[in-house]
Amino acid sequence: MRIAFMGTPDFSVDCLKALVASKHEIVGVFCQPDKPVGRKQELTPPDVKVEALKHGLTVYQPVSLRNGKGTEILEEIKPDLVVVVAYGKILPHDFLTYPKYGCINIHASILPKYRGASPIHYAVLNGDEETGVTAQQMNDGVDTGDILHIKKCKIGINDTTERMYEILAPLGAETLMETIDMLEKGQLNPVVQNEEEATHVGLLTRDMSAIDWSKSAFEIHNKIRGLYSWPGASTTLGGKTLKIHSAVLSDKKANNKCGEVVDSNGKLIVCCGDGNCVELKTVQLEGKKRMEASAFLNGYTIEKGTVLGQ
Repeated sequence: MRIAFMGTPDFSVDCLKALVASKHEIVGVFCQPDKPVGRKQELTPPDVKVEALKHGLTVYQPVSLRNGKGTEILEEIKPDLVVVVAYGKILPHDFLTYPKYGCINIHASILPKYRGASPIHYAVLNGDEETGVTAQQMNDGVDTGDILHIKKCKIGINDTTERMYEILAPLGAETLMETIDMLEKGQLNPVVQNEEEATHVGLLTRDMSAIDWSKSAFEIHNKIRGLYSWPGASTTLGGKTLKIHSAVLSDKKANNKCGEVVDSNGKLIVCCGDGNCVELKTVQLEGKKRMEASAFLNGYTIEKGTVLGQ
């Protein structure tokens, strides 16, 4: 089968690798334009472009697919199927309907839950115990197309968003290849999404970082692992920002103020709004290096009773 691939970030690379290793012909790879990165604003290619060029694939980086610009490329390369994995732009109707088999999207949630830009983050932020990857036939909506295939996986109580990316990327590749195999064999049974169960999630922002210590320990723990590694969860200590890179739920219970340090003797345990506590494991004070909480406490005195977030 002649397949065009569309993806941009590192998450998409496993799917591209799986296609390259398959019997199918990759007739073109679409990704977002190179962008300036870092302090020096050096123009940097997307991860998908880097991988595609390793295999000598033709890369297309159109600024826009609208006004027939996308279909002009499709007319040139004539794919039977377009595979989309975190491409980063909405595809116009003429593009979606051009290939013989349309466009199949690999989405990192169990649709119709968590349509939109940040499905992995929100599964962790909400404390879900399960997530997965959905292959769906794309239509004019955002992640609203018929479900073709789903593969599920567990989310551990201490798994971060970053960890789930590592799990879901190869699972996405498995889902994709199984879906294409079923497509070729005529074994797909598309299922219309239940709109009553649909949820939509947007992009994360830096202003989500601040921890509200009046929340339950479970909610705060989920926030810390859900926002890792970007934008990250943070609080304040002595007027400075304290980033919390990792934490675990503590067995300790306390009837203290929200955000109050209840143990700073080799451990950094903080009381939350429901009387349960979290133990901060890895922290980074503004202007300092990231370090284990035990090492941080060796060089920075935090008295028991100190209230974070004030």
